Amino acid sequence: MADPAPDLVSESIPHWYGGDSDDVLSLVDGDGVVVTDDEGNEYLDFNAQLYCVNAGHGEERIVEAIAEQASKIAYVASAKHNDARTELAARLAEVTPGDLNDVFFSVSGSEANEAAVQFAREYTGARKVLTRYRSYHGATYGAGSLTGDPETRNAVERYAATTGAAKFLPPLSHRSPFDADSPEDLAKQAADHLEYVVQQEAPDSVAAIMMEPIGGTSGAYPAPADYWQRVRDICDRYDILLIADEVITGFGRCGEWFGIDTEDVVPDLLTFAKGITSAYVPLAGVAVRPGIAAHLRDSGIAVGQTFAGHPLACAAGVAALDVYEDGLIENARARSDHLEARLQELAAHDAVGDVRGRGLLWAVEFTDPETGEPFLHPWVDDGDNPVRDVIDAAQDRGVLVGGGRPKTQIILSPPLPVTDAEIDRAVDALDSAIAAVFE
Repeated sequence: MADPAPDLVSESIPHWYGGDSDDVLSLVDGDGVVVTDDEGNEYLDFNAQLYCVNAGHGEERIVEAIAEQASKIAYVASAKHNDARTELAARLAEVTPGDLNDVFFSVSGSEANEAAVQFAREYTGARKVLTRYRSYHGATYGAGSLTGDPETRNAVERYAATTGAAKFLPPLSHRSPFDADSPEDLAKQAADHLEYVVQQEAPDSVAAIMMEPIGGTSGAYPAPADYWQRVRDICDRYDILLIADEVITGFGRCGEWFGIDTEDVVPDLLTFAKGITSAYVPLAGVAVRPGIAAHLRDSGIAVGQTFAGHPLACAAGVAALDVYEDGLIENARARSDHLEARLQELAAHDAVGDVRGRGLLWAVEFTDPETGEPFLHPWVDDGDNPVRDVIDAAQDRGVLVGGGRPKTQIILSPPLPVTDAEIDRAVDALDSAIAAVFE
């Protein structure tokens, strides 16, 4: 291979890269809800980067825990025990729902979801996993097959097909595939549809149903009341395991330790990542119920990951749990009403079709007021997308927000220490950005 040209500057290739390096923001500092770029410009980080810096930027208690662990022993093989790893597992057992008391550590949310599926298949002897259309469970080959977002799934499967996953419809309240007259009716119709899919796939072949308790990047949509209880009943009726993907919704994001805590249901497996360390060090995992844990210990686990349960990450996780317990989850719950109220004001714009969410995870969806449909559906149509323009206009006004899947919507997920004043500044900037794009 020829040497690169002398004037070529080497740099990293961003993930989710659109091909225009001029659009990539370079961030170099952060404090609380604020991040700073390499030119000294400050932004309110209402995306928590990738829905993960839950404790906020520059949290010294987490930084100090990482440094202290590094000074003792920086790495211990994932097949061995370590005191930081053991402590974090015990601390997680105190906050996970019900009897999800045993933890298998991983590195990323994608890998945690793949591990949960592997465990479910081994435990049940079945091979299929059902996930929602419009879901996102990761972009590695295994997790990509679970993801309902066609943009991700098609990119992963372009050259090699993945198998063992089937899809069902989500219980959307806005532009829903169901013709429901009430939330209760929507819950019943959506659950009946899921049971129909289970029956058509053959129940004995289905190992698990995997869902996010509140939709993440797919649109921050909560399920209607009783839907999760109905899904739990379906799983129990057909001996199917229920997996809650809490990669985004965990660790205070939705106002409780885990999103599923808002649904009064205990899953059989719960996956986590992102907020477990406030993203200060990569860490993920799967919490499982006792029967599954006993099976895994009896049968053994033939695979693993070098950096799973890394001691620095586990030390960061213990410190992050301390930070969350020190008022941050309560703050997320308390700030939720104000964030919702301010975001609902955006519905005064004709282009805003829906505002939905829970805790500090919200979506603003944009629709053509004449048709009620998206201005442009990026999974279906080519062309300029005004929602991208809203994201850019918000950044120009000092606020970072994320694009949903599909980008007919934006997602807001500020760090948990956010204040009402910061919420006001962010929503005011977003209000101005929407006006600049659509009016």
